[in-house]
Amino acid sequence: MSYRPEHKIQTRARIVEAARRLFNRHGFEQVTIDQIMADAGLTRGAFYHHFESKDQLYAAAVSSFTTCNPFASAAQDIDDPLRLARMLIDLYLSDEVLENIDMHCPLYALPSDVARAGLAPQQAYTDLIRGMSHVYRSALTGVRDADRRAQTMVSLCVGGMVLARTTNDPALRRSLRASARHQALSLLKVH
Repeated sequence: MSYRPEHKIQTRARIVEAARRLFNRHGFEQVTIDQIMADAGLTRGAFYHHFESKDQLYAAAVSSFTTCNPFASAAQDIDDPLRLARMLIDLYLSDEVLENIDMHCPLYALPSDVARAGLAPQQAYTDLIRGMSHVYRSALTGVRDADRRAQTMVSLCVGGMVLARTTNDPALRRSLRASARHQALSLLKVH
């Protein structure tokens, strides 16, 4: 029985989505190929029709965040770079995103795992950093230190979420994210 090309694309997407969710919840080392395939509703044998290794799948899962996250859907209708940058900061540091583990960005959900991973996952992670920086950089056209500001905003957003995820103190969680948001938004102001 042969499948249409779109079936293979859809199946691969199911595997990547299952992997992304499970990696976010449990980390790279704790998740097996069998768990991923069961979550995707497929057999282990199907895995090797789409990926050569778990590392390759991990890289695909990290990369998939650019299209499967709340930021991508919210950004579709925004053509003003400054408005888009502000929206990204607000949404990234929101209660909604913090509370939805399945939608956590790999930049704050998986940094330790990626640091120990192979080159492909590290490249996917690097691409996410560059993509987020680009959004902020685009909002700072004509600003002399735009690259530094954009990277600082990425650091504030990711760092604010990393720290917020690690504490069990709700007030501290809010305060850390509010402080990061305030500083990131202040960097968008052109003096």
